[in-house]
Amino acid sequence: MSRTVSASSNKAYGVARVVVIWDLPRSSFYAARHRERNPREPRKRGPKVLSDAELLSAIRAVLDEAVFTGEGYRKVWARLRHKGIRTAKERVNRIMRENQLLSPHRQPLPVTSHPHEGVIVTSQPDQMWGTDATATCTASEGAVTIFAAIDRCTAECVGIHAVKKASRFEALEPVRQGVRERFRTFSPCSAAGLRLRHDHGSVYMSDDFQNEIRFLGIESSPAFVRQPEGNGCIERFFRTLKEQLLWIRDFRDIEELHAALIEFRDRYNRHWILGRLGYCTPFQTRRDFDLALPTAA
Repeated sequence: MSRTVSASSNKAYGVARVVVIWDLPRSSFYAARHRERNPREPRKRGPKVLSDAELLSAIRAVLDEAVFTGEGYRKVWARLRHKGIRTAKERVNRIMRENQLLSPHRQPLPVTSHPHEGVIVTSQPDQMWGTDATATCTASEGAVTIFAAIDRCTAECVGIHAVKKASRFEALEPVRQGVRERFRTFSPCSAAGLRLRHDHGSVYMSDDFQNEIRFLGIESSPAFVRQPEGNGCIERFFRTLKEQLLWIRDFRDIEELHAALIEFRDRYNRHWILGRLGYCTPFQTRRDFDLALPTAA
């Protein structure tokens, strides 16, 4: 109709005049014309559903790009979502199982009663840290000790330290690192309001250790005897540290080990995703809390 020539003016009526007379929006006319010129096959709305073969290829790509080894199907599913590929966790589990891509896992132990109840994580960062030690070895020094501290809300490693002789003063080093980084100062009561969960090891129960954390305003929070679950956040971090670094690499000396630990700490904080954090990294979780502070204020 818009191309019809008027008998009186000898000109085409035009789109604008026709849609005004028909009381139609001009956008509807152009949209209809675009559909006529560019026909497409009708398909179901929503995200594209990949075939099993396509999803398997995407899963293999995620595993090839992984920063860490041994991640399970849930983390693979989360990384697929980060790439814009949406599917069900059960489907990812099935495809990985059928293609022998699932990581080996431990059988769960029978649940027994414990003398403590409740949760071991906090609702805000810098409310409670957990600290503990583990051991590894180097070619030149032999057995060495690794001390670490972790935030029990964000699962962020706030400090890590390797030393040949595990003394009470060396056990303080991860806590000192965290206080300097998170509280920007190292002075009396600079970390007031923070609690520190540790076990009953001699280095942690010593007067020097307790006096220094008291000087910083940190409250001591020892776990139950023979109940490592009470300090489970740092225990889980050590498992990740061993599986992703200590058990797969050899170290010449403490200097090489220390450099590897610093690199792993940054890699862990920025790239390790946890289910309890909504499949976010410790760095992302800390950033979200920091961004929410001005709004809350």
